[in-house]
Amino acid sequence: MSYQQPQQPSWGPQQPGWGPQPPAPKKSSAGKIVGFSCLGIVGLFVLIGVLAALVGGGDEDTSSRGSNPAATQDAAAKPDKAGDAKADDAKADDAKEEPAPDAPVKVVAKKTPFKAGILADGTDYTSVQVTITNDSDKEISVNPLYFTITDANGSKHAAELAADENQIDTVDLAPGENVTGTVTGKGDFTPKYVTYTDGLIGDSVRGYVS
Repeated sequence: MSYQQPQQPSWGPQQPGWGPQPPAPKKSSAGKIVGFSCLGIVGLFVLIGVLAALVGGGDEDTSSRGSNPAATQDAAAKPDKAGDAKADDAKADDAKEEPAPDAPVKVVAKKTPFKAGILADGTDYTSVQVTITNDSDKEISVNPLYFTITDANGSKHAAELAADENQIDTVDLAPGENVTGTVTGKGDFTPKYVTYTDGLIGDSVRGYVS
């Protein structure tokens, strides 16, 4: 009696749909979230940059528009300032030339004919009659050497001693006193004002020739 081994069933290739299948890989949503997040951040930075550019451009336009009128106004004001400075200088010069009404010493001058004195040498002379009034509270000295005459051209003439017979005296004036006499310069000129200096080195006072 012969023994036969049982035949193994033959299995062919597994057909689809037969038996358990391995689970399909799931697509992760985390990648999508990260992608959208990155795009949102980039878009936010772009938006901030655009807003900053707009704001910066507006400020520059405003500052440039605002600065031009100011610069124009400053440029227009400069000539006025220069004119004011010249006017102030002219006023200062006038103040120097004309004594204040309440000056302690007053000088009144007017042109008078020259009368030859003992020291006149026959040349031309110009005389001015001067009245000195002491309105200060102290004594002042008067001397022909304390006077100069300035002519219309700005030239200064020293007093010529004893050239005119009516030369102003050398005296001391107490408060309230005055003296009148002539101050004479060499040459024929038009006198503009007489300057008196108390003691040669004291304060100077001018009197315009009338």
